[in-house]
Amino acid sequence: MVQLSAQTHIRNDAIRAVMDRLRAEHGDCEIDGGVADQWELRMDYGSLRAAFEDGGMLIRVSARDETCLSYMKMIVAGHIAGQLGTTDGLRWQGDGNDAGTPVFFREITVKSSTRLSPHMQRVRFLGHDLGRFAHGGLHVRLLLPPAGRQPVWPVMGADGMIVWPSGEDALTVRVYTIRALDVAAGWLDIDFVLHPGTETPAAAFAQGARAGDVIGMIGPGGGDVPEAQNLLLVGDDTALPAIGRMLEELAPSIRAEVLVEVDGPQDRIALAGDDNVTVRWLYRHGGEAGCAGLLPAALRERGRVADDLYVWAGCEFADFREIRRIVRKEWGLPRDRHLVTAYWRRSSQGEEGGGEEGGGEERDNT
Repeated sequence: MVQLSAQTHIRNDAIRAVMDRLRAEHGDCEIDGGVADQWELRMDYGSLRAAFEDGGMLIRVSARDETCLSYMKMIVAGHIAGQLGTTDGLRWQGDGNDAGTPVFFREITVKSSTRLSPHMQRVRFLGHDLGRFAHGGLHVRLLLPPAGRQPVWPVMGADGMIVWPSGEDALTVRVYTIRALDVAAGWLDIDFVLHPGTETPAAAFAQGARAGDVIGMIGPGGGDVPEAQNLLLVGDDTALPAIGRMLEELAPSIRAEVLVEVDGPQDRIALAGDDNVTVRWLYRHGGEAGCAGLLPAALRERGRVADDLYVWAGCEFADFREIRRIVRKEWGLPRDRHLVTAYWRRSSQGEEGGGEEGGGEERDNT
């Protein structure tokens, strides 16, 4: 496979210590054989090589396509900015665009909006060149422009970082799952959870969406269908789109057990599956989302059974912590046999707030 690559040479008295921190933070990604002055990381989106030479640090990133190459640049630039407070001196040479519209951005237009259940709204969007969103992760960031204003979209800076519009043009950003995608026809479906009484800008947009409304989208990211023969999929309302899509993409030989928490029977949504898939619905019966604790209780009731079990979970932060404790401490599953994710945080605003699916790269996936 042809690899794209880009490099930067940074001369800064602190850059070696900064990159050593990056190396330590991603120690599980390091390729054997690294030495003090030269090392390599192999990450989800590509590889990173760092070498201390000529009084500075030569950093080279490689990836299979422009989207992943941009992500690798952002990983480096974001780390440097976080450590030094600046990316001065960081300029990339090689493949990929470092200015203008991000290669992973698409402007998408509402085609229709449909209520699936009392707490779920599906919006179908039209867009161009959607093929890249069919692989490389289930999730995207939706960019909602201010009401009544012409959208101003982000651009890429020379350092590889996204430059976001600010002030009156600031965008609302939320992370969602692509529920369905037809590349040839140029459309994608996204399901929005509706929790009344909470501040949920993306859900409010979905409820009021009209044909012709325009928003932005960047991605993809956030992981794909787990590679395992025996799956346990666990989640609340916000995880239903991801669970639904994963079940549709499973091979017939894979066994899957699903535990889903929703408000009540009226919130059940048809999920794909055959004799190898079992689904158990857990109901809050009017209780506040994120407070019922039904998912951890169901896991403890079930208990760990098969040695080849892989647990995938997406839910509110408090349940996330308890589920992670169960699968790690009580069941003893190794890290490569589970992915437990905080999709949202109750009573919190921002990208993990208000009961919307949120968090993206900021989700705690450990």
